[in-house]
Amino acid sequence: MHDDETDPGATLPEPARDHLGQQLRSVYHVPGKPQYLGDESVPEEFEPQIKRLETRLKTHEEGTIAVESALDRILDAFGIQPDEKAARE
Repeated sequence: MHDDETDPGATLPEPARDHLGQQLRSVYHVPGKPQYLGDESVPEEFEPQIKRLETRLKTHEEGTIAVESALDRILDAFGIQPDEKAARE
């Protein structure tokens, strides 16, 4: 059985993470220039975690695109047409 509450790999859905991030930024206001328009300044102690999260999200997105591209090239090399149902998804 798999307990999500104790699983270190368990994550919140993106809308929940966005909401919590906005709430944290509003509570932990630090004087200074915000990094992004509309954002409050982020305390320096959160900066390493934010950078790791940004890197992780970017890597995931780029990796997904790279795998999709590689699979398309493999299918093309073998002359296989993607399934109509899969193409619509």
